Amino acid sequence: MTVSSNQLPEVEKLMVAGVSESVLAKKLYELGLDYATGHGVERNLVEAHKWLNLASVHGSEAAAVDRDDVAQELSRRDIRRALKMAREWNATH
Repeated sequence: MTVSSNQLPEVEKLMVAGVSESVLAKKLYELGLDYATGHGVERNLVEAHKWLNLASVHGSEAAAVDRDDVAQELSRRDIRRALKMAREWNATH
């Protein structure tokens, strides 16, 4: 699955720049919302869950709530896949 949101390069730049957790969490949350709603990208709830989970890990309480809402629409298999994708992305960034 290729990430094609316009926000991804911005997220990666922020991570390299070492911005605060709250700024990073906000951008990850926005990326998750993009995928959840199909704003600027094809709607993809697995990708949405991944980005919302990453935002939650970085401190966004709103992302945790929205991630749980997205999870209601996913199968257990898709949730496991999203969590794996989040771990892999986190390990490389």
